[in-house]
Amino acid sequence: MKQHAENLRRLEAWRAHALELEQEIAKAVIGQRRAIRLVLISVFARGHVLIEGDVGVGKTTLLRAVSRALGGGFARLEGTVDMMPTDILYHTYLGEDGRPRVEESQLLRLADSLQVFFFNEINRARPQVHSLLLRLMAEGNATAFDRVYNFPNLLVFADRNMVEREETFELPAAARDRFFMEITMSAPEDAESRRRLIFDPVFQNVDKLIESVSPGAFDYRDINLVASLIQTQVATSDALETYVLNLWRGLVDPVGAGVSLPDIELSTFVKGGASPRGLAALVKAARVRAWLEGRDYVVPDDVRDVFMQVMAHRIFVDPIYALQGDEPVKRFCRAVFDATPVP
Repeated sequence: MKQHAENLRRLEAWRAHALELEQEIAKAVIGQRRAIRLVLISVFARGHVLIEGDVGVGKTTLLRAVSRALGGGFARLEGTVDMMPTDILYHTYLGEDGRPRVEESQLLRLADSLQVFFFNEINRARPQVHSLLLRLMAEGNATAFDRVYNFPNLLVFADRNMVEREETFELPAAARDRFFMEITMSAPEDAESRRRLIFDPVFQNVDKLIESVSPGAFDYRDINLVASLIQTQVATSDALETYVLNLWRGLVDPVGAGVSLPDIELSTFVKGGASPRGLAALVKAARVRAWLEGRDYVVPDDVRDVFMQVMAHRIFVDPIYALQGDEPVKRFCRAVFDATPVP
């Protein structure tokens, strides 16, 4: 009991620093409070993120701001159709003497301190590249130059080119499932944020903008410990656990759970996904959300708040509906909520 109270005290102190971190990031990325909070939840749940959004809405700026505020390393890689898996690990060039040279990539050079690795336009890279990246995400290490490089603090963020379809390779379902969250970023909707982004010169120089973020608002070397404490100290009640299990039943057996949608045949709609790993990720995210809200217990609103970002991309549906994009899955998730009693 005494140790539990001490852990809660430490978590409360760390929460104050986490909220400072959120404020620092918001200096560089305005009008994106929701996206910032979701990224923060992923950071403290130690989960990788797939970010979707139009060109120029601030995805890279957000990740650079996160990296600077945490004080860890930041590395970026551009996806291209001719990329080879080894391009993640090393690069070759001709030295001044005309002889070929092989050097570690930025990823390997920063291994110990690397906090954010941003893979831009991941669907431009081929599946062989995805395979190496997924291993890095799952195992936290990579082998090169006859040694194993460990990445104790690494979080992978990737985005997809959602406009062009030529020379792109869509991520398979199993690959998307490896991402803890899929977060959508769009242009700010409020008029003041839009005005500032267009007319305020401070937002036209990204490098200077990132410098306005104070480094070290939260020491990235503490995050693994904090993440572990959140998962062991933030409680879930029997009623909350029953609620999550009922949501799960609604996802895998919607007809039996009383879920209905007038224009979708739910008996054949879901083909896979919504696995134990997905539901465990949902609970992890809900615990972090509860902690950020100042509680040491999870409530249904914590689950509902992160449900779409954690679960929607893990629900694999009949190809007829998959061609319609994400909207059928989102409608299905809302129908599951409506059919599941809240404790």
